[in-house]
Amino acid sequence: MMGITYFRTAETLITGTGSIAQIGEQAKKLHASRVIIITDKIIRQTGLLSKVTEPLISLNIEMDIIDDVIPEPPFENLEQMITKIEGKGYDLLIGVGGGSALDITKVLSVMLTNKKNVRDMIGIENIGNPGLPTILVPTTSGTGSEVTYNAIFTDTRDMVKKGIVSPYLLPNVAIVDAELTLTVPPAVTAATGMDALVHAVESYTAIRADELTDGIALQAIKLISRSLRKAVYNGRDIKAREDMAMGSLLAGISLGNAGVGAVHALAYPLGGRFKVPHGVANSLLLPFVMKYNVVANLEKFSEIAKAMGENIEGLSLREAADTAVTALAQLSKDVGIPASLKDVGVTSTDIPSLAEEASKIDRLLNNNPRWLTVKEIKEIYEDAYGLVEESSTVLV
Repeated sequence: MMGITYFRTAETLITGTGSIAQIGEQAKKLHASRVIIITDKIIRQTGLLSKVTEPLISLNIEMDIIDDVIPEPPFENLEQMITKIEGKGYDLLIGVGGGSALDITKVLSVMLTNKKNVRDMIGIENIGNPGLPTILVPTTSGTGSEVTYNAIFTDTRDMVKKGIVSPYLLPNVAIVDAELTLTVPPAVTAATGMDALVHAVESYTAIRADELTDGIALQAIKLISRSLRKAVYNGRDIKAREDMAMGSLLAGISLGNAGVGAVHALAYPLGGRFKVPHGVANSLLLPFVMKYNVVANLEKFSEIAKAMGENIEGLSLREAADTAVTALAQLSKDVGIPASLKDVGVTSTDIPSLAEEASKIDRLLNNNPRWLTVKEIKEIYEDAYGLVEESSTVLV
């Protein structure tokens, strides 16, 4: 029996090469007169902001820019930024950048209308009032933050990633323009692109997946699998960049509705304690978690293999499903993602405490297609470290 589901995304989605030119018109539709643009210093240095500011200037919209966003932002970053923008009369927030800039923009919008400490917003639906209007403009193809109602931050008190989850974080407008990604460096293209693939694979195999998200996730897998290598090694290939931009967007939509699972749960402690970028942590762990998950849904993993362009004709269902896991690992390797926890500073003595931390992230683990306890989480980490024999019964 099919249960009741909700499908949520940005109110308005604008996509296509050159679509950033629509931002002024969209700001006017939101009755904006005084705008704050939220970004980071690297984006400002690239000159990309002119593509955002010029359409606003042409319509006489007053604007300021704050470029204080830092990667993998801690809650303190939010607290510092809110003091700079509150009371200034802004009526629209525009986030421009990667996932960090977009997540900060979403939460700043609700901090301006909810007089409560940001830490009181941690968790699910702990925001009382809608925020100020937002327009989100991703400059990487990976996080999908422009269409999700999640925002992830580093809690420096206990060194783990924590999420704020609320429909009030969905933007009024998301503008996805592949032209803004043409200058993204290869390593960032690889990490963010694999992150988007993680979103698609995890949401497709998630407990909360449904017929709506299945089709969206499979198309995301297809687009990303065929174009990520090209985008990494020939960043000026606009067709590859367009595939990645659309693949990331679709993966974000699927993630925002079906959710993700154990890859993200196991990645959060890596980001919090070892400062591993979110996309790298997810990508590194993807093959190892999928090797564990594959037996829980052979049919879906077989479909993943087909979406990735693998030839599964003549294979048994189990062989076809295993092909997907192998293909995911090969793609991650081909684009230069670290293959072992050793490569990101983890030692074998860290694994038990990492497993304990990850086991507490019930929101994600409860959506994973195969049940995990601390024991299984520990063995997946050990596999990613290189400590598990191929004959392990836990991972098959």
